[in-house]
Amino acid sequence: MATQGDSIRNKAVELLKNNPNGLRYSELVRELHDIFPSVPLKSLPASIWDLDIKRSRDIYKPSRGLFKYRFSTEEAEETIDLSAKTIVEAMQEEEFYEPFANWLKDELGECTIACALGGNYLGKKWGTPDVVGVYKPLSRDVIKFQPEVISAEIKINPSDPITAFGQAVAYRLFSSKVYLVEPVTMMPEDQDRVEALCILFGVGLILFDLDTKNPNFLIRVRAQRNNPDMFYMNQFADKLYTSKKDVFDKLF
Repeated sequence: MATQGDSIRNKAVELLKNNPNGLRYSELVRELHDIFPSVPLKSLPASIWDLDIKRSRDIYKPSRGLFKYRFSTEEAEETIDLSAKTIVEAMQEEEFYEPFANWLKDELGECTIACALGGNYLGKKWGTPDVVGVYKPLSRDVIKFQPEVISAEIKINPSDPITAFGQAVAYRLFSSKVYLVEPVTMMPEDQDRVEALCILFGVGLILFDLDTKNPNFLIRVRAQRNNPDMFYMNQFADKLYTSKKDVFDKLF
């Protein structure tokens, strides 16, 4: 005869199978409490905290606090979210450059002026940020300081976040602060890993909705100030002056 704990675990497995992206511990507890209202909320964790161990054939934890169902290859193909893929294919990454440049300046206050850049203007893919900002003293500032370059890498396709992270880290050669901007559709376990990497390397992490009218940028990790290599910083400024003088004049 199945115990109450078995019933709760069976339902937890069913919930996770119906949520291909997985559920975080607190989300799973809340959903189970809706199904088993007679079970005290404080008692539910005792039945599921080790779900990945007691139901290891069905459930695993790809990252801290996240439970996922082990789909077979055939099942996994059936659970692919084609709607998200369609949304990405209908958009251009460049549509988010200007909105983020404005948000970086006006909302986050990380720079005095920010411009959309992108493309391959500076010669190499990993040397051209999608958005560049400069934090510099204003005429009314009593204490002057050296201008700081703020760079951002924006992605709308969350399928390869580690490559985007690598690009963002490369910008630290010539930037005082760097932000990686990824869509909220990123897989939860990828988000956890990228967030941990951003904390380790001092890169800022911003999540946003794939909505050009209201991206709803949300800061997850604030960028840490870095001492850029002045050789590469001057090289960046020189290439920017040569390739995009209008942007250079606006920034500096």
